[in-house]
Amino acid sequence: MYEAIDRYVFSLIERSSPERTAWNIEKVRQGKPTNWNYIDGCMITALIEMAKISGDARYFDFSRRFIDAFVGEDGSVRTFKPEKHTLDDINEGRVLFPLYERTGENKYRLAAETLKRALDDQPRTHEGSFWHKQIYPNQVWLDGIYMALPFLALYEGHFGGGDYGDILRQVRTVREHMRDAGTGLYYHGYDASRSAFWADPVTGLSKSFWLRSIGWFAVALADLIELVPEGAGRGELVQTLAELMDAVWRFHDPDTAMYFQVPDRPGEAGNYLESSGSAMLAYAMLKGARLGALDAVYADRGRQTFDGIVKHRLSFEGGELTLGGICLVAGLGPEDNRRRDGTYAYYISEPVVQNDAKGVAPFVLCYTEIKRLDA
Repeated sequence: MYEAIDRYVFSLIERSSPERTAWNIEKVRQGKPTNWNYIDGCMITALIEMAKISGDARYFDFSRRFIDAFVGEDGSVRTFKPEKHTLDDINEGRVLFPLYERTGENKYRLAAETLKRALDDQPRTHEGSFWHKQIYPNQVWLDGIYMALPFLALYEGHFGGGDYGDILRQVRTVREHMRDAGTGLYYHGYDASRSAFWADPVTGLSKSFWLRSIGWFAVALADLIELVPEGAGRGELVQTLAELMDAVWRFHDPDTAMYFQVPDRPGEAGNYLESSGSAMLAYAMLKGARLGALDAVYADRGRQTFDGIVKHRLSFEGGELTLGGICLVAGLGPEDNRRRDGTYAYYISEPVVQNDAKGVAPFVLCYTEIKRLDA
C-alpha cells in the first residue's frame, strides 16, 4: 500500500491549480476561490517535504507555481489581509524559506518580511501570547502555536537575530495554563480574560480535549525542536514534547494505534477514530525520534499509528485512493456562534470528510518520516 501513496499524492497535484485545489474541501463547499490560507499552506509544506525525500522535482515545481500565484516581486501577498490579525494566515509563510533557499529569489524573503511585520502587530494577551485572531480577543488556541511559531523560528534562523525567547515564552505559557495535570493532555483553548462564553470563569480553559488541536501542538513542538538550536531553549521544547507523547500514547486505540476525536473518551456514543489528529501525533513521534528528542520506541509507535491509518482510513474508491475519517473543522465561538462551545457534543457533531488537506497534509508529512525511517 505504501507504493500507492506516492501515486495518491501526485494525483492530488494533477487535479489542482492555484485557483482550485483537490484538497481544500472547505473552499469547495463554500464555492470560494483559493486564497492565502493555512490549509493550502499545510499541503504545500508537505509537498516540499515530499520533494526533499523523493528527489522528484514535480512536487517542488508545483509548490513554486502555487506560491508564485500569490507572491509579488515586491513581497506583497495577494489576498493576505494583515488587518484581520489571524495567526492562520501566517502558516503558509513557512514555505517561503525553502523556496528562497532553493531559488535565491528575493521576493520570497520580502514576502516573509511582509508576514513578519503582520506578526509584529499581532495583538497579545497580558501574558505575552498572540491572540489567535482579532475576532477571538485574548484567546490562545493550540492551533495557533503551529500556525505562527514555526514561521517565527524560521524567520529568526534565516533573517533575524536568532532570538527564540518569544517562542519559548509562548510555549511555556501554553504548558502552564492549558495542560491538564491529571491526563497530561492539553485543552483546545484558553481565554486569558476568562470572559468568552466557552471559557471556565476560573481557569479560562475550554471544556474538552480535541484531538487535532493537540496534534497541531505536537507537530509545532517537533518542528520547533528541529529549528531552535541547542543552547537556545531547545531542551525545554524536547521535555515538553516527550511529556506530551508519553501522555497521549496512553489514549491510543489498541486495535489501530489511532486516536479518538475526543481522545480521553473512547467508546462513548458518537466518538470516532480521527485521521488528521492521529497522523499529526504519529508525525511528531516519528520526527521526534529521528531528531533524538524522543526515545527510539516512538519511531515504532508512530509507525503503528501510520499503519493503522493506512489500514483503516485509506481505501480505494473508483480506482483512486481516498483518505477518510477527517474532521472538517472545529473551533471555539465567536460570540455569535455559540454552537462551537468546546463540549464533547460539539466536537463529535462537526462533519467528517475525505481528502481534506487538514488530514491529507499531516498524513503526507508522516509518510515522509516513514520514508526517512526506511531509507
